[in-house]
Amino acid sequence: MGFLSIEGLTASYGGKTDVLSGVTLSVPRGAVVGLIGPSGSGKSTVLRTLVGLLKPRAGKVTVGGQAVDYGDRASLRAARDRFAIVFQQYNLFQNMTALRNVTVAPTLVKKRPAEEVEAEGRALLARVGLASKVDSYPDELSGGQQQRVAIARALALKPEILLLDEVTAALDPELVGEVLDTIRSLQSDGMTMLIVSHEMAFIREVASTVVFMDQGRVVEVGPPSQILDAPKSDRLRDFTARILRH
Repeated sequence: MGFLSIEGLTASYGGKTDVLSGVTLSVPRGAVVGLIGPSGSGKSTVLRTLVGLLKPRAGKVTVGGQAVDYGDRASLRAARDRFAIVFQQYNLFQNMTALRNVTVAPTLVKKRPAEEVEAEGRALLARVGLASKVDSYPDELSGGQQQRVAIARALALKPEILLLDEVTAALDPELVGEVLDTIRSLQSDGMTMLIVSHEMAFIREVASTVVFMDQGRVVEVGPPSQILDAPKSDRLRDFTARILRH
């Protein structure tokens, strides 16, 4: 069993057609898992379900040997303490500086000492290359800088597993690199990550395992070289032929 174990995860919106159908995945501590597949395949839904934004209809999720009961508030709260998710849209508070965006949750939600959290917040912003932007507001930052603030904000919660949902999709092409550099740094530090991305070259570089999904199911799992260069299924072969052509 991996550090994060997902067994038979099934979920639907409003009780209608399943958007996840029996997803099973084992993630070792420190692994970087790239989730790829066509739009609507369920990649982002996996991340949302893990943090309880969508309640699973069936299946089991275990983190560090501890099962998550998505119907129990205490169990879900404990699980959310171990995850942090960063979305495609930065969702920063526009009336707060970069530093305040990073520190507001640890101080108000976690009730941690303000001075300690501020010192950590400054260190995190420096870690993502924004030491000079601690007092800047979101509208004074580029899209890439805002996304790096969002990553620093997630790290401020001290997660054991970081979930990244298409974090470069809304960025201009010239800004993508600075966000990917931040993720590379987290990889080198041993952060366990699940990354949903269409950046195939980046997935090839950083992922230890690539998961190809289609129609809410896991179709193939393997190292990048296998999934991207030697797909076994016709569906993955068709997908890679289309996406790697561009």
